[in-house]
Amino acid sequence: MPAPAAAAPLPAGMPAQALARLRAGNERWSCDRAARPDAGAARRVELAVGQEPFAVVFSCIDSRVPPELTFDQGLGDLMVIRTAGHTHDSLVAGSLEYGPAELETPLLVVLGHQHCGAVTIAVECFRDGRQLPGHLADIAHDLRCPYDEALRLGVAPGDLVETTIHAQTRQTVAALHHDRLLRPLVAAGRLQVVGAYYSLDSGRVTFFD
Repeated sequence: MPAPAAAAPLPAGMPAQALARLRAGNERWSCDRAARPDAGAARRVELAVGQEPFAVVFSCIDSRVPPELTFDQGLGDLMVIRTAGHTHDSLVAGSLEYGPAELETPLLVVLGHQHCGAVTIAVECFRDGRQLPGHLADIAHDLRCPYDEALRLGVAPGDLVETTIHAQTRQTVAALHHDRLLRPLVAAGRLQVVGAYYSLDSGRVTFFD
């Protein structure tokens, strides 16, 4: 059965359609029917004059979770920001604001994932009372609040990492909803900010309500 063709570009300001396009792309990916949209010379020339990404994806740096592949999208479709455990500071916040505020990108997805290495090592350090070296300590510091939330939920020790991953995603989404530039776009219906979780086992992305 031939792979379905990639969807046509979306006009700005259509969060629901953008989300549906990501869902469809992940369905193709997880079912091993990826369309692998064109990224050849013609597309490069087309994009040289400007870009109109239909979604921003804020994800982890993990090599197993490349958003363009997991959502089966092509060159120019996604604006991707990646940090360890999708931790963020003011510079990352500016990068996240750029697509919606300057390019009218209608969707921002915060993508956590199964077995996140950054969260795992942070949880281990919190549990053992040790400090990570260098700027790795900054990553752990940013993950402290979701870790504390996971502890308050009283989950079993074996579930602490995955619960912290989900808490980090929810807290990041909440913070972005209160972002000075993004908040009015969300209120006007021009932007949707959603959390999601990628399963390394299945390849499927589950979007949070």
